[in-house]
Amino acid sequence: MIPMNPNFLDKLVDKSLTKEQLFEKVKHDFDLLPIVVHGMTSSKAAIRYGCGKVLMNLSEEYPEKMYTHMDFFIEMLDSKYRIITWQAMFIIANLTKVDKKKKFDEIFDKYCGFLHDEYMVTVANTVVNLGKIAKTKPYLIQKITKQLLDLENLKTTPHLTVECKRVIAEHTIDSFDMFFDKISDKKEVIYFVKKHTNSTRNALKKKANEFLKKWDKSSG
Repeated sequence: MIPMNPNFLDKLVDKSLTKEQLFEKVKHDFDLLPIVVHGMTSSKAAIRYGCGKVLMNLSEEYPEKMYTHMDFFIEMLDSKYRIITWQAMFIIANLTKVDKKKKFDEIFDKYCGFLHDEYMVTVANTVVNLGKIAKTKPYLIQKITKQLLDLENLKTTPHLTVECKRVIAEHTIDSFDMFFDKISDKKEVIYFVKKHTNSTRNALKKKANEFLKKWDKSSG
């Protein structure tokens, strides 16, 4: 068993400890969790991102064990490192499964603010995570749907081109697919999807047509 010493995380740097091994160790001794959580603030990239990845995996399997640290992950949304922000967003989305104190609800606007980030990956991650959150917090579906539909108005940036917007639209359709049956105003979503049925991006075109075949009864 790893001793309760944060220095053991240095083994992630020389790879004498893999992320997979660390994940297994925490699974069998959750007393290690605070050390791994703190590891996300390390000045060493291998530790910072390694711990983040392990915590992402833990949040999928053990959200109830992770929930006591939700405030920390909310703080990590403001990290100067984009990867840490992405990891925190993913973890928070998983923790909404057990968010009895509605901590996510308090940061809804802040979280959705990432939909207007200048980087495509940040926007795409937000879209995907909001799909998961809509399933765990169905009372937010109307607000989430509005946020996703508003993505049509995204402005392009050097890091978010017109083609990037097509990729984001693809992820948006995926997210809608996760909770479409719970959406009250389905016509707006169908209208959004239909706009992409002849996209120059083949993956988006295929995604849009598959979605309509599945959900749009009027086109059957």
